[in-house]
Amino acid sequence: MDQLPPISLLAAAGGSSLLFRQLFDAGSGTFTYLLADGPSRQGLIIDPVFEQHNRDLALIQELGIALLASLDTHVHADHVTGSWLLHEASGCGIGLAAVAGAANVTLPLADGDQISFGSRWLQVRATPGHTNGCLSFVLDDQSLAFSGDALLVRGCGRCDFQQGNAHTLWRSINEQIFTLPDHCLLYPGHDYTGRNVTSVVEEKAYNARLGGNASERDFVGHMANLKLPHPNKIAEALPGNLRCGKPHTSATEPSWAPLSRSYAGLPELNPAWVAAHQASVTLLDVRSAEEFDGPDGHVAGSLLIPLPELEGRWNEIPDDRPLVVVCHSGSRSALATQQLLKAGRPQVANLRGGLGRWAAEGYPLLGATPS
Repeated sequence: MDQLPPISLLAAAGGSSLLFRQLFDAGSGTFTYLLADGPSRQGLIIDPVFEQHNRDLALIQELGIALLASLDTHVHADHVTGSWLLHEASGCGIGLAAVAGAANVTLPLADGDQISFGSRWLQVRATPGHTNGCLSFVLDDQSLAFSGDALLVRGCGRCDFQQGNAHTLWRSINEQIFTLPDHCLLYPGHDYTGRNVTSVVEEKAYNARLGGNASERDFVGHMANLKLPHPNKIAEALPGNLRCGKPHTSATEPSWAPLSRSYAGLPELNPAWVAAHQASVTLLDVRSAEEFDGPDGHVAGSLLIPLPELEGRWNEIPDDRPLVVVCHSGSRSALATQQLLKAGRPQVANLRGGLGRWAAEGYPLLGATPS
């Protein structure tokens, strides 16, 4: 594993031992949440999105997190969960409400359960009403909670399909979420206008559907008259999520190498694989000529095209073999990789860590001056 920064440098402000990241899928307006305990690096992910699997897995790997479980707040109707893909990639558990009756669940959850990760844990609170299997997850110290679609920022989940019931949702929110401390931060499952967090005291006061002086009768009347269209992906999402996101086929996309993707989304290869397969790839060095011939040295047989000249010299790059792009640290080569992909080059990857990592792992460089 790469040398990683201390988890304290990655943690939330205030010296907390909790690492917390909020991620977003623009296509469905879905928030995904990654949490990890600092000392143990054990973590959980909440509401991952199928299409964002590479992003989520890259972040988990870059931060050195041992993923224990992928949790879904409910059976979604607007996107397919990424839980199965994360289970396949990491061996993590798949957590969902037991009453949902979904296949492939390894952690059937119910009200009052606790999900531990290192020294931290989440409490499971049943919050049905949007669906009958909605769950909210509350952090051990009640400083924050994940309310899924039960309670959104100044709104709540709809109640007009998939076992929805406005009376049930009213009780869930008032008995399970509004009983948390006023300062508790609430992180919703969705938002479509740029709002990413709220608090118990805010929603009690300002939620347009059930805050302020609203009664249960007001709330039920409001929900009965929303007249919303059904989600665009409901026909795909519901059956997919009742399999926890497991595809109908397990066939994987063919690849020319064991590529990984950085959190920035670029394909990468480790030095060990490149060194072992050097004869079957083209190594493209995008440093300057002075660096190429300087004390850092270069990989034997590599092609030099400095990054500023790359776009004007496409035709000099052989197209009969895959391409691995290199520079000193992997930064300039990452930009070159991105440019090559945009130009339509199908088989290209960045050398992870650059020539610095290549040398550190003991692979030779021509002309290098010993330090």
